[in-house]
Amino acid sequence: MPSFQKIVLHNSKADAVKRFHPWIFSGAIKKLPADLQDGAVVEVYSASGEYLAIGHYAPGNIAVKILSFDKVDDLGKLFLQRFQNAFALRKQVGLVENGATTCYRLINAEGDGLPGLIVDWYNGAAVIQAHSAGMVAMRSQIVACLRSLYGDHLHTVYDKSGSLIGKSQAKEVNPYLLGEASEGEVLEYGHRFWVNWEEGQKTGFFLDQRENRKLLTEYVAGQRVLNTFCYSGGFSIYAAQAGATLVHSVDSSAKAIAWTNQNFALNPVEGVAHEAIAVDVFDFLKTCDRDYNVIVLDPPAFAKGLSARHQAVMAYKRLNQLAFDKIQPGGIVLTFSCSQVVTPDLFKGAVMAGAIESGKSIRVLNHVMQPADHPVSIFHPEGLYLKGLVLRVE
Repeated sequence: MPSFQKIVLHNSKADAVKRFHPWIFSGAIKKLPADLQDGAVVEVYSASGEYLAIGHYAPGNIAVKILSFDKVDDLGKLFLQRFQNAFALRKQVGLVENGATTCYRLINAEGDGLPGLIVDWYNGAAVIQAHSAGMVAMRSQIVACLRSLYGDHLHTVYDKSGSLIGKSQAKEVNPYLLGEASEGEVLEYGHRFWVNWEEGQKTGFFLDQRENRKLLTEYVAGQRVLNTFCYSGGFSIYAAQAGATLVHSVDSSAKAIAWTNQNFALNPVEGVAHEAIAVDVFDFLKTCDRDYNVIVLDPPAFAKGLSARHQAVMAYKRLNQLAFDKIQPGGIVLTFSCSQVVTPDLFKGAVMAGAIESGKSIRVLNHVMQPADHPVSIFHPEGLYLKGLVLRVE
């Protein structure tokens, strides 16, 4: 049995751990070793000496991210079990060995029992993001788990952690742990996408919008569609192939516009007028014609922390109001927030405020969220970050 350093909690703080929340905040700690290092594996005990959990320590507000509430004598074995369970879930929901979809999220941090770790699968390439020094230290075990699951189907493991936690913790910037492919083609519901995990946002593609891209296809046949914050054109490709007559893709990034055009070249469709426009979305919505039947609002996170939450809510209000003002009567708006600190109720309130300002009659047709390969632990509601509404604007 390995010997881990120990952290002791205050008397009143053990109950939160017993409710299986995977975070221990710094204020809950009564005693910790003086030489404790960032990323150390620690055991957590109550003030009375009761064992509570094991996890990774980090200096800061979230002091421990819990890996297990049971005693652990082999971290490699624990990680393999977590990976196997995650793989089984993706197989259960039909993503493994799916000829029409060759990309998905394999590990979704707390949702898969591995706080601080993201692993996305891109048709033979695994892209990992370690959000803590503790997870960075487990990279060799992570690669071993991936080899165990995928065997020869795994050709690349790319570690994109350096951009998240800094060079001092990641040691290297974005190293290849296996192979050297920097980009590749994937399928999503039969649509072809070229993904660049080195230069792209997040791990290269927004896998969390897969089911919402599919949902869009129910509303676009014969319609004029505007896809804002388009990134590499995911919603645009789906709209074009589902029978839209016109698709405009708008993003402030010239690189995103280039990727969108590249993906349209992979998915040729006759009879669809497509234009990709590099411009600020807010500026575009202020000046564009009222000429769209369907508008997609999928902005980046307007708030990364609580201090920016109010400003984010105001931004969602302005964005949605602009869309309501520019859509044709009877049109459909798909609007999203990926800001974790903006709750579903706050987001819905911001959208409602925009509706009030627009003076339009608006009905909610659907509430949407992240898909099954981005699971949320019932003990960790903070894991629900993507929320969306499908609206009909009269």
